[in-house]
Amino acid sequence: MKKLLLSLTLFVGICANAQNLSADHKAVIADFVSCFKDNNEQKLTERIAFPLKREYPLPSIKNEREFFKRFDEVFDKEFVEQIKKSGNGEGWDAVGWRGIMLGAGDIWLDEDGNIISINHQSPVEAKMRKALIAAERETVHESVKEYKEPVMVMFTDKFTIRIDRMENGKYRYASWKRQAKMDSKPELIVLNGSFEPQGSGGNHYYRFANGKYVYICGITVIGEDDAPPAYLTVLKNGTEILNQDAEVFEP
Repeated sequence: MKKLLLSLTLFVGICANAQNLSADHKAVIADFVSCFKDNNEQKLTERIAFPLKREYPLPSIKNEREFFKRFDEVFDKEFVEQIKKSGNGEGWDAVGWRGIMLGAGDIWLDEDGNIISINHQSPVEAKMRKALIAAERETVHESVKEYKEPVMVMFTDKFTIRIDRMENGKYRYASWKRQAKMDSKPELIVLNGSFEPQGSGGNHYYRFANGKYVYICGITVIGEDDAPPAYLTVLKNGTEILNQDAEVFEP
């Protein structure tokens, strides 16, 4: 659900920024689509910088061997047909430096045709994710067992931070000391957080207000090479008192 909301938000923002496809774009797309028309999974792996992230808590695809094993989980028949029919550029948009996207961001390519991200989720993955969510619920402290779906876990030098989407559509922030396990009681829980998109590239952050403090957990989906994958910023009375790069947990 979170990914659907993000994709829709992305799509709305992108409509104003999408550009007509150039001849180079169309050539890149045609070459990418040929991987599916020719059933050339090996050629496709050459376009992926592993690990290939999947929606939490689905495990990332870590290497070529896993990609071949899980290919049908990611690329279901309907999705493959959608890609095959797009070889002339139909359904694709160029979005400046962010790359080229199919549909509402189902898949993103860079200017060279390499895969940036795959946001499409097949029925098989959706079923797997549901089972993983149920299993994970049993591994966390009782104070944070109730939620609609997990969003992510991230680590800074000092903290382990967990974000969950609640039944009311808001988000919950829970944090532990870096070495603590999530089956222990969190040091801090903040409710009623919000999801805030940043531009049209998919970057976003979650904002949590707790009295005079504000906690911001940012995620970089598409960014500069030296951009951290995530970050934590803490404000006190509007003044930044902490800013730490973070790593997103990869199951």
